[in-house]
Amino acid sequence: MKTKKEHIDFWLIQADDDWTAVDTLLKGRKYLQSLFFAHLVIEKICKALWIMHNEGNVPPRTHNLIHLLSTTPIKLDDDKSEFMLNLNRFQLEGRYPDYLTQMHKVCNEVFTTNMIDKTNELRLWLLKKVQ
Repeated sequence: MKTKKEHIDFWLIQADDDWTAVDTLLKGRKYLQSLFFAHLVIEKICKALWIMHNEGNVPPRTHNLIHLLSTTPIKLDDDKSEFMLNLNRFQLEGRYPDYLTQMHKVCNEVFTTNMIDKTNELRLWLLKKVQ
């Protein structure tokens, strides 16, 4: 049976692997896909935090970043909360074909780079909460 630390480490290792994918996708000009993976990175860190602050070792099966943190003591300021709500769009819109055409128009290099930079700031802030 895995320890709580092993469960947390699992999610953090996965998040780190996905962060590498974000960079690869961004360099390959796969902007929507890089934002989908950026969401996954934050989701996995949130799942590690959920495990850290709850009795169970299996986080809720949700992609909603705000929901994952809602049962932890992590408090988001308005800017972080708004950004996470915005980032939530990319887990949904990256999955369904009817959104893809619309999102490819929005996800240009400038927009995506800005989102990835903000995701990195959030990623580093959340990782400090796991320490």
